[in-house]
Amino acid sequence: MTMNPDFSVPHLAILGGGPGGYESASVAASLGARVTVVERAGLGGSAVLTDVVPSKTLIATSDLMTRVEEASALGVRFGTNDGQAIKRADIRAVNERLLGLAHQQSEDIRAGLEQLGVRIIMGEGKLLTPHTIEATTENGVERIEADAVILAVGAHPRELPTARYDGERILNWTQLYKLEELPEHLIVVGSGVTGAEFASAYNGLGSQVTLVSSRDRVLPGNDEDGAELLERVFARRGVNVLARSRAAAVERTGDGVAVVLGDGTKVTGSHCLVCVGSIPNTANIGLEEAGIALSESGHIKVDGVSRTTAINVYAAGDCTGVLALASVAAMQGRIAVAHYLGDQVTPLNLNHVASNIFTSPEIASVGVSEADVASGKVAGDVVTLRLKSNARAKMRNTTDGFVKIIARKGTGTVIGAVVMGSNASELIFGLAMAVEQKLHVDDVAGTYAVYPSLSGSISEAARRLHVHM
Repeated sequence: MTMNPDFSVPHLAILGGGPGGYESASVAASLGARVTVVERAGLGGSAVLTDVVPSKTLIATSDLMTRVEEASALGVRFGTNDGQAIKRADIRAVNERLLGLAHQQSEDIRAGLEQLGVRIIMGEGKLLTPHTIEATTENGVERIEADAVILAVGAHPRELPTARYDGERILNWTQLYKLEELPEHLIVVGSGVTGAEFASAYNGLGSQVTLVSSRDRVLPGNDEDGAELLERVFARRGVNVLARSRAAAVERTGDGVAVVLGDGTKVTGSHCLVCVGSIPNTANIGLEEAGIALSESGHIKVDGVSRTTAINVYAAGDCTGVLALASVAAMQGRIAVAHYLGDQVTPLNLNHVASNIFTSPEIASVGVSEADVASGKVAGDVVTLRLKSNARAKMRNTTDGFVKIIARKGTGTVIGAVVMGSNASELIFGLAMAVEQKLHVDDVAGTYAVYPSLSGSISEAARRLHVHM
């Protein structure tokens, strides 16, 4: 049975099916709008197909191998070779599994949208006018007229002119999953979040890893305590971090690669992963012709409710350059729909965004940073509690980490937090809620925590911020 569309309700056209796009579509359809999504690769976009889902699945395998390797301290015994536990990552099987999971997640998203009545067009899209998207599919060209448009076109890995990707030895993070053998020696160029995550993952999988960092330390701009502890963990596990070493070029050497540093030194390995940022997918899709302003970097300019400079055209996700997180993209999309349809809307507040770095151990954060307090930008009190004093961490032999809570001076309101350790991405949620709801440290301290648990360190850190009246 084919249902005729109801042209009396608003029609939203969404270009791009990543988190910003599919969340927009889901919310809009739930609120009664007609929705059409144009996507070229698959629902979920790069976040599901080539980025977040695959990389975090790879990291899950690596983390399991790391825990197995360290299990001897818990009294677990395996078959050994010269006293070392025998473990091996079958990278072909690992990659087949993660790509299968990514495909299944994409299909689940598509099924969910179709159940809500969203029309999905698979093809290349471009903007003809602020109300018209042209989709080129295998069946021809179709024009979609809409009352409002949401742009969620994402981004792609940046390529250096002196380090051209070949998909075999010189790779970006979307090409890693084609490898059939584990890299013997992986050189990672770039020590930001992506570089640190993959360095940690492949070290856990069994590769020799060298991390080339142009900065003084890994994870520049992130919590300094977390970055310093991660570097110590890297050193203990054999990751070679080359600080203050800018990569000038990457060359093929037949059966390997050579990374040429700024001082002329060459670092050789079997493979090189280049992690030097992303470029928004905003070129040649009609944006400027439709009156949509772009920044110098090519990102779409948006305001707090995701509006662009064209009337009834919104944008969400990595193409906006706001904050490259799937959760932020999804929130931008939800805000755009709420604003256009007249639902209750709160402008985007990046001070409340919780994020996580999926290294081993993980580093999660929310709200203001300790650097903000140290610089005088924010008046706050900071307490840091190391996990080495936590009973559950000792039981699990995972004492690398800490809980850090930042409270506003004078009021005791929780305004920021960092959690480093196993499952930090899960533990940060309670503190993110405290920041979002403006809870007092006594509210956190007075909430029962399971004993023993890692979350017990959260309530303990909050207790240490209590001020006797």
